[in-house]
Amino acid sequence: MTKVVPVAEAVSRIEDGAVMTVSSSSTLGCPDAVLAAIGARFDAEGHPRDITSLHPIAAGDVYGVKGMDHIAKNGLLSRVLAGSYPSGPSSVEMPEIWKMIVEDRVAAYNVPSGILFDMHREAAAHRPGVLTEVGIDTFVDPQRQGCAMNERGAAAPIVDRVQFAGKTWLHFPNVVPTVAIIRATTADERGNLTYEHEGAYLGGLEQAICVRNNGGLVIAQVKRVTANGSLRPHDVRVPGHLVDCVVVDPDQKQTTETLYDPAISGEIMRPWDSFSLAVHGVEKVIARRAAQELKRGMTANLGFGISAMVPRVLLEEGHPDAVTWAIEQGAVGGVPLTGFAFGCASNADAYVPSPQQFIYFQGAGFDVSFLSFLEIDVQGNVNVSKLGKKPYLTAGCGGFVDITAKARNIVFSGWFEAGAKISLSNTAINIEAPGKFTKMVDEVEHVTFSGQRALEQGQNVIYVTERCVIELTGNGLIATEIMPGIDPQEHIVGASRGRVQVAENARQMPKELLSEAPMGLVL
Repeated sequence: MTKVVPVAEAVSRIEDGAVMTVSSSSTLGCPDAVLAAIGARFDAEGHPRDITSLHPIAAGDVYGVKGMDHIAKNGLLSRVLAGSYPSGPSSVEMPEIWKMIVEDRVAAYNVPSGILFDMHREAAAHRPGVLTEVGIDTFVDPQRQGCAMNERGAAAPIVDRVQFAGKTWLHFPNVVPTVAIIRATTADERGNLTYEHEGAYLGGLEQAICVRNNGGLVIAQVKRVTANGSLRPHDVRVPGHLVDCVVVDPDQKQTTETLYDPAISGEIMRPWDSFSLAVHGVEKVIARRAAQELKRGMTANLGFGISAMVPRVLLEEGHPDAVTWAIEQGAVGGVPLTGFAFGCASNADAYVPSPQQFIYFQGAGFDVSFLSFLEIDVQGNVNVSKLGKKPYLTAGCGGFVDITAKARNIVFSGWFEAGAKISLSNTAINIEAPGKFTKMVDEVEHVTFSGQRALEQGQNVIYVTERCVIELTGNGLIATEIMPGIDPQEHIVGASRGRVQVAENARQMPKELLSEAPMGLVL
């Protein structure tokens, strides 16, 4: 007996109206061959139709792995709930899933990744949905957008505000998946799955359990098949009794533009001097100041953008393993990777399944989080999840809302202005021409982080820019540290149109931040 079948046979078992959950993170763990086969079947037969698709983290990218774009077809996809969506620069074509969203051809929702994993756990145990404080007073809250990304989404709400035990909660009723599409490296003929070439486990086990507990279909895509009895039990991450079909794609990529790198899957350890350092420039200066919030022995969370440079700052300063990094895809320790490999790490201490990582994040077990911002408003709210003019330039919220909901210390990094002409010397930052617009606004387009709720909860929040460090206070945004070369009134107060004020005792940031040589960071 074998569960290995052709991919066309596996997807032929997906019924119209199915609720389909897909394990992926961009190209990391993406079961692209199965998604492509679903799209091909629909083109040939007109089935399956009216699918609801759940994506805790985005499936696919804009760099050659289509992922969820394979199923972004009128008639096939009716509803999509995703923590993130494929994103990329304006130089690439808008993904098909984004076209469907902005043209209101699919009911679309951006649900924090951790909440989506929570929804699987609750549906698996037949409990009455997710009750959480994550997302209160953000776009997740029904008092704002309630996760809806378009009119069709808003017309069919997926979250309520409720009172329970004297507190306000968000309640997400169950959306019960009936099909799971997951990925691993190796399967035996009984469907036992191991992940030895994967850069993360993601949520495949939880998704498979949820679907199995609700009588559904579990399809696993793998790189190769081995004989029964040849897998070590301790290596099996998804046991075969949870899997119905196994399909083989020997060419599945490990992550975007990487077929296979053993350092990503923890099979080898890279020498510290093999990692590239951050290129000297304004963004590195910002990352250097952010790194000064660290102390040896801390556990820190890391997001995309400028913040992703902070580990490279520590490498350059001679502290490669002084801090334990934890990222939402599941890697703990080592060096989080950047660019196309973001979401992976080399030299990791462990790989934790994403659902468990999000439990850790939602409960704020870590010391500090380093995240980026698109814009900040006068209340300290941060937007990273929506750009109305070019929506696919952002992936959505991902795990950002889960991470910031209770985090004790948050360091946001970004540019004060967009498009300013800036030069660097070893002693100063020089603003040679103002930017096109300030990132400091009256009201953000999307509230991904609530400044008011952070103040109520006593969270410590700073915003690091190329001009100053801003603190979130009960009196608004106050610049407490000024970069050398910056005129506080012209380049901060004036440039922000008064939305950022300067503290009377504001101090100058150290010139060592600007040096091309290591700055001498002590942890």
